Amino acid sequence: MSTRPTEDRILEVLEEDAQASYAEIASRAEVSKPTVRKYINQLEEDGVIVGYSADVDPKKLSSQTIALVGIDVASERYVEATRALKALDEIESLYTSSGDHMLMAEVRAANGDKLGDVIATEILEVEGVTAAHPSFLQERLK
Repeated sequence: MSTRPTEDRILEVLEEDAQASYAEIASRAEVSKPTVRKYINQLEEDGVIVGYSADVDPKKLSSQTIALVGIDVASERYVEATRALKALDEIESLYTSSGDHMLMAEVRAANGDKLGDVIATEILEVEGVTAAHPSFLQERLK
């Protein structure tokens, strides 16, 4: 039996495989299925688990181009700008950042030209956005 907290063991299994069954999670976390169900329900209710997703290899997506875009925002417009950015359909994920940019966005479009259009005509047009710096994803390594 592991000395790591049950919650941590369950989350580790889910992070490795979001589609794992309760039985598989229970086996790998060394707990019962009802325990897994109880912890997952509580973690979802507490907002620790905010969703389940599939990892995608951008190189295998023939119909999409994906970029991580560093976005700079004027401090006085931060709240309004983040709300507007979250509302854009092309932004798959939006994160605050402690790095070179205030925000990091995962942006998807049909191709590089359309992704450039999204940046120019939607992201940069959001009031308060001062700059957008895209890095196009090419190959998933892990």
